[in-house]
Amino acid sequence: MSDKNKQWILPITTSSSDVQETNIAKAFKDITTIEEWSWEPNNQRIVLQSGDEKSPKTAVEQLGNFGVDVLIQEKSIPVEGMSCAACSASVESMLNAQQGILEANVNLAQNTVKVKWIPENIGLPQMKKTIQSVGYDLIIDEKESSEEALEESRRKKSAQTRKRLLWAGILAFPVFLIGMFFMNIPYANYIMWALTTPVLFVFGRHFFVNAFKQARHGAANMDTLVALSTGMAYLFSSFNTLFPEVWTSQGLAAHVYFEAAAVIIVFIMLGKWLEERAKEGTSSAIRKLMGLQPKKVIKLLEDGSWQETDIHLVEKGDILRVKPGNKIPVDGEVSDGSSFVDESTVTGESKPAEKKTGAKVYTGTINQAGSFSLKAEKVGSDTVLAQIIKTVQDAQATKAPVQRMVDKVASVFVPAVMATALLTFVVWMFFGGTEYLTQALLAMVSVLVIACPCALGLATPTAIMVGVGKGANRGILIKDASSLEKAHKANAVVLDKTGTITIGKPEVTNMEMVDLKTAKNEVYGMIHAVESHSEHPLAAAVIKFIVQEGDFAKFEAENFQNHSGNGVSADINGRKVLIGNEELINKNKVEVPSEISEQIKAWQSEAKTVILLAVEDKVAAILAIADKIKDSSKEAIHRLQKQNIEIYMLTGDNQETAKAVAKATGITNYKAQVMPNEKAEFVKELQQKGKTVAMVGDGINDSEALALADLSIAMGKGADVAMDVAAMTITSSDLMKIPEAMKLSDKTVKTIRQNLFWAFFYNVIAIPVAAGILFPVSGFLLNPMVAGAAMAFSSVSVVSNSLRLKRARID
Repeated sequence: MSDKNKQWILPITTSSSDVQETNIAKAFKDITTIEEWSWEPNNQRIVLQSGDEKSPKTAVEQLGNFGVDVLIQEKSIPVEGMSCAACSASVESMLNAQQGILEANVNLAQNTVKVKWIPENIGLPQMKKTIQSVGYDLIIDEKESSEEALEESRRKKSAQTRKRLLWAGILAFPVFLIGMFFMNIPYANYIMWALTTPVLFVFGRHFFVNAFKQARHGAANMDTLVALSTGMAYLFSSFNTLFPEVWTSQGLAAHVYFEAAAVIIVFIMLGKWLEERAKEGTSSAIRKLMGLQPKKVIKLLEDGSWQETDIHLVEKGDILRVKPGNKIPVDGEVSDGSSFVDESTVTGESKPAEKKTGAKVYTGTINQAGSFSLKAEKVGSDTVLAQIIKTVQDAQATKAPVQRMVDKVASVFVPAVMATALLTFVVWMFFGGTEYLTQALLAMVSVLVIACPCALGLATPTAIMVGVGKGANRGILIKDASSLEKAHKANAVVLDKTGTITIGKPEVTNMEMVDLKTAKNEVYGMIHAVESHSEHPLAAAVIKFIVQEGDFAKFEAENFQNHSGNGVSADINGRKVLIGNEELINKNKVEVPSEISEQIKAWQSEAKTVILLAVEDKVAAILAIADKIKDSSKEAIHRLQKQNIEIYMLTGDNQETAKAVAKATGITNYKAQVMPNEKAEFVKELQQKGKTVAMVGDGINDSEALALADLSIAMGKGADVAMDVAAMTITSSDLMKIPEAMKLSDKTVKTIRQNLFWAFFYNVIAIPVAAGILFPVSGFLLNPMVAGAAMAFSSVSVVSNSLRLKRARID
């Protein structure tokens, strides 16, 4: 079979319906690039042939739409040897070209590649071999996590680079001194030649080896530029050292540039070492999060004794002891004792939470005063902390939309620089002849050295990594780079009231009997019987109130009905019972006495929700339920408004309650009695008016509106966070995190723009100067050593600028 028509094997795992050939045919119907396919039911696999690399990915997506799941693996793998944007492009292109790989995305700042592949077609060893062929390497040690492997790789690489740099610097320093100040000492050229040779081909050998591997595949990267520039300077100098008479016989000086070649290597190695150290700072958030889980725990054994053991040996159901000052090792429930726990590491809330028997506790939070035991409920990768770490890692590995443009530039950058360097040499020789051979050579070397693809490759991912990490440390989980980049564009924020502006825990504050002929315990009993069938949050508040009152009659409710947005009804002992708002009562033609209507209005003006109990055709009781406004809501809304963002509040509550909440928080735009589907319509309306809409809700009832919004933000708390629902998740219930998220996005985008401006501006200005554009005017020609220093520190400046985000204020 030709390479143009590759055979792919798609192993089937599960499906929502029986896997049938007709279902697969429907899935593949519109994929015209699939040449052939066959279904092998005995092997539970599909075999397809296609010459288009996008076909398998499209096939997998389409099969999923028809309930057929394909076995896919996904992993972020550390990569060794990448140094610039051209390197990342090379790694991506090599992997994406391999049969079996659906998608490969490199993060240069992390030195990782996130690969999605079908294991039936390719494995990690084959990927490793492919990457090694172009001068890089994948770290696939299964004994360690990818993060641990990456850290170990970084430590080894940093130590190796430091050692090479030290020896290269020791040898290059005398070369620099002789070349610049003591050119006339005996055997000067031979001394410099002897010292420069190991600098280039021992301590700087990797530049030449990697350049050669790239060349074998018709590719080029920063190593190519370094190898070409220093190699040409070295060869030219070596020739002039051995055969100086070739030039002296023509009346020309036989110049050597050993010092340029040696110092360029040293400067670039120094720059890469500083860059690696700076890049470590961009991943500090992940290391901080991973450090929250203790390595050792105190576990209750079967014989009743306590023993210190390794965290990896803890299983669900184990009883663990947590002492004062200790980090909580797993997610669980307090089984004995009480304490106050600092949950700021997970929720971002600084106030310690009281924990008593039955309370939930989470990994990485810190026990303060008391000692308690907990029953492990979630361990390892199932804990909230593990989910947060995974969310942050996945977000840091994604690419912002602007990165696509950078990738396109990076893919042609190095070849364009090589062409520019050659053109520079030709122009110099054309206008100056052999008399300007030295200047031509220097200009060509300077162009090759000063061009910096590294800065381009690092501009976006370093800023994204720092921004996502900073957000995680502040209790703002960002799902991907696109969301972080998009948030600063939002000019309209739609807030759900319950659980977003308010605490989300309604409580009954008032109750009045209306029909005094009906015993109070009977009224309570009817309410309890009917509301027990409802799943509405207000029903839970009412039941809690009735239970706390204690004395209520026992009834059985029949023919229960939920009247969406209005209330509920049922039959009790043959009598129709209604519990809901005035609209439900009026629809059922039950008269509401005027004095009761006045009381309802009074409670509603206090931002309370009023429900009525009607038995047959009479109102028997009224209850007021209040959901307290969060302390942070008013200030958060004020800050958003100061950021020129319009605020809209949507609620299913009545007009009076909505008005009271809006007035208390400073909101001028609000809608009451809004059904869940109407929230999505409201988002559409705003978008049609040209607004970029951020929807903030609980991630469940507001799912349709969240899906339609330009930016979806889910409010949660601790383990209740629905991390897959929204583009951003606030791990606490603090609304102040919304303006913080907007400001973080704004500062991150500004940093990306600064980085990209510097990267492009640097290259646009530096390359012409290196080529000698100023020479005809001022006689200035850039020294290749200066060019090497500029190139080395340009990428360091980009990373350093990204690190400034860590200190930026967003509160």
